[in-house]
Amino acid sequence: MSAISAAEVSASLLSAAEQGRTAVGVTVVACDHAHLLGRRRLQGDIEVGDLGTPPLNEDASALMSAARSDLRVQDGLRTVEVEGLGIVELYLEVRRPIKELLVVGAGHIAQPMAHIGALLGYRVIVLDDRPDFATRERFPDADRLVRADFSDPFADVVLHERSHLLLVTRGHKYDYECLIRALRTDPAPAYIGMIGSRRRVRATYVQLIDEGVERHLIDRIHAPVGLDIGAETPEEIAVAVAAELIMLDRGGTGLPLKGVERVAERFFDAPEPTSTDDDEQDDS
Repeated sequence: MSAISAAEVSASLLSAAEQGRTAVGVTVVACDHAHLLGRRRLQGDIEVGDLGTPPLNEDASALMSAARSDLRVQDGLRTVEVEGLGIVELYLEVRRPIKELLVVGAGHIAQPMAHIGALLGYRVIVLDDRPDFATRERFPDADRLVRADFSDPFADVVLHERSHLLLVTRGHKYDYECLIRALRTDPAPAYIGMIGSRRRVRATYVQLIDEGVERHLIDRIHAPVGLDIGAETPEEIAVAVAAELIMLDRGGTGLPLKGVERVAERFFDAPEPTSTDDDEQDDS
């Protein structure tokens, strides 16, 4: 396996992210064996680059694979102990697709959802088959407006592991066309949410089962969408969906912080402090 340059690694990392894929590179930055310094290895759709020894290549490959599968991993130094080499310090570079919110349907819920999504740092894409709905005037915060055919809704959009889909089309059949394609995407989108009543969601599940869709795929669907905060208006529903996205991304409980932290309960249950001579002197 031949060596690769820093420029080749950087270009490959950038290209992978732009195409909706994750790629990871490592560079040897510290090692007792000077001839290994600066060697690089890249893992994306394929793995290229030679760090100098098979054991080091294997350890680096394991490190990169773990980084690709864990969205929490970021760039930084990593240390490995390699047989025959001792301690080797590697610099890990991770490039993932940009976090996107794909709002499928440009109706009344989509507008506040696109605005909140942009505030939360998502790259917002709005899809609809009606050109008079998916307009810049209605969606000033969207990064892209896509005229879509719901029989092939994602023809002009790359779905990836950081895609967050919200299905809010004007009809069940359109939601279903988008849903079945999203469920069969590999890699799977980070989030698939579908708005709808209990009856509509139940009908969707029945249809999916009738078509032979596996249970583990159905379990990916967030429907009805959002957290239970009593939302009724389009703006409130958008807040409920955004709250669920944040909870899943940050690992929150979805419970009121008052009940989680129990500050008042702990304060009033705490024993009253006993006075000391120092306290009395301070009060005087």
